[in-house]
Amino acid sequence: MTTLSYRGRRAAAIENDELRVTVLVEGGHIAEILDKRTGTSPLWIPSWPSIEPSSYSTSYAPIYGGPADGPLLAGIMGHNLCLDIFGGPSEAEALGGLTAHGEGSIAHYDLQAHGKTLSAQAIFQFASLKFERLLELRNAAIDVTETLTNLTACDRPIGWTQHVTLGPPFLRHGLTEFRTSAGRSRVFESAFGSADYLKAGADFDWPHAPRIDGGVADLQRFTDARSSSAYTCHLMDDSRDDAFFVAFSADANLAFGYVWRRRDFPWLGIWEENRSRTASPWNGNEVTRGMEFGASPFPETRRQMIERGRLFDEPTFRWIPARRSVTVVYQIHLFAADVVPEVLEFTSQLN
Repeated sequence: MTTLSYRGRRAAAIENDELRVTVLVEGGHIAEILDKRTGTSPLWIPSWPSIEPSSYSTSYAPIYGGPADGPLLAGIMGHNLCLDIFGGPSEAEALGGLTAHGEGSIAHYDLQAHGKTLSAQAIFQFASLKFERLLELRNAAIDVTETLTNLTACDRPIGWTQHVTLGPPFLRHGLTEFRTSAGRSRVFESAFGSADYLKAGADFDWPHAPRIDGGVADLQRFTDARSSSAYTCHLMDDSRDDAFFVAFSADANLAFGYVWRRRDFPWLGIWEENRSRTASPWNGNEVTRGMEFGASPFPETRRQMIERGRLFDEPTFRWIPARRSVTVVYQIHLFAADVVPEVLEFTSQLN
């Protein structure tokens, strides 16, 4: 198909009267979900120049970082797929060529756009997995179907996370509100960044996270701090068949959210990078909040994921049977909202 250029990257797009969705060829990132009414896409676009991951070489390390992180950071935008790990590679995997968050973040995808549907397919050579994603526009919503096929004769334990990252102008200090069907929660268990403000390893119930200074942070509102870093994991409410998060911007009069089957992705990770990372390419400039729903609670190596096994009596990875396929579905919604959606009822047709 004919590709277009989006911020200097090869991409494909579909649109209707309400939305435009843009997907990158390399990395498969959902880079843009544009609400035409407001002219706003809630997704994060890094301030640094973006290049195709296949263009990365060690000469780019001073800009994007070394081989483990560089290819991902060189091309990341918006909604990033983490497969078949969620986190960094081990030392041995990095020497073997595996990069942060796995091949799903940097692979070349075959994109096909037809009317209101866009399909993306890729083979992950290291992991021996075939990945297929179908996006279908439905008014101001997007139905997403993903199918993962294990090409080996061995059952595989994997990480599988939808790394949805929001950024300005939708994301604003002290103003953007969040709601989710979360329950039991835990702060990242060790130091996460240079401007951490939450108590490492603390357990809590959403949304009140214990602070290092003895106070409590309400995670329903994006921080108003000049600089901060944090990561928390959240187990989705097991009394519901589905799970969700929604973000609300009063400035844009816009709510943006995802809904998914809890049995597919029981965990939500909330990542906060607020001008704390000073090394290149971050340079103390990025304001982001990741709402990362998946099969694992924390970004960690494959060995750590498997050795952890369970948290709050919930598995921390999932199995893909030998020579079998697994399909997940979720929806993305944008809608006008004058106030914070306290109780969000999606019009859902999840199977």
